[in-house]
Amino acid sequence: MTRRPAAFAALLSLAAAALLAAGCGGPPVNEGPQADTGTIVGEVGDPRNRAKLHTELASAYFARGGMAVALEELRLAVAADSSYAPAYGLFGVVYQDLKENRLAEENFERALRLAPNDADINHNYGWFLCQTKREPESIKYFLIAIRNPLYPTPWRSYSAAGTCSLRTNNVKDAEQFFERALRLDPDDPQSLLQMGQIRYRQGNVAEARHLVTRYNRLVTPTAESLWLAVRIERKSGERNAEMSFANQLRRRFPGSAEYQLLQRGKFD
Repeated sequence: MTRRPAAFAALLSLAAAALLAAGCGGPPVNEGPQADTGTIVGEVGDPRNRAKLHTELASAYFARGGMAVALEELRLAVAADSSYAPAYGLFGVVYQDLKENRLAEENFERALRLAPNDADINHNYGWFLCQTKREPESIKYFLIAIRNPLYPTPWRSYSAAGTCSLRTNNVKDAEQFFERALRLDPDDPQSLLQMGQIRYRQGNVAEARHLVTRYNRLVTPTAESLWLAVRIERKSGERNAEMSFANQLRRRFPGSAEYQLLQRGKFD
């Protein structure tokens, strides 16, 4: 049987315990026939709290690839409280991952009707729009997320806005978004790599090297980052460094598009 990591098991245990604790105030009073309040069989307590706990469980299962269980937990969440926006927002993320774009969009839109200024929901909907080739439309939602003063990771949305701007060749806006992201978090990997690409194309090889070197030290190098490093060192005339990065690219990513470009000598 597959063993879950301790942190994941602990989250499930805590959430399950909290769901049980929600019913520790004594049995409900039977007052005769009642309208459906969304109470889940076997659970009592505050509907919003139950919805929150089921959504947290869904998030944990989604992170582990348990899509079916995540969806079931989200159904329980909205059954407990049909106005709990984060549940619909996570529905959108899960359906997006499953390539069910119509269902993803419906749930994102419902989440935003309930919580139009929620930073995470706006960010995730923006990313959905970007991934479905509506890049210019996505920027609006990233900026709404950023304007929320309680949003703890605004650099994430600046970086995403930069990435989506690049996809439409809007380099000017992309550069500004990445610069803002890096002012807030100098170690944001996506912004470091993309700014490195921009600086290389602008001919600022020294700054491009600084950015990609920082990226490769912070995270495991990718085919994209190694290919950028190869081209930077080639343009700088540093043949030993160029060969070192080229060998890493060949060894780690022999099937990549970047290695194919290297083999054909298409450096720019």
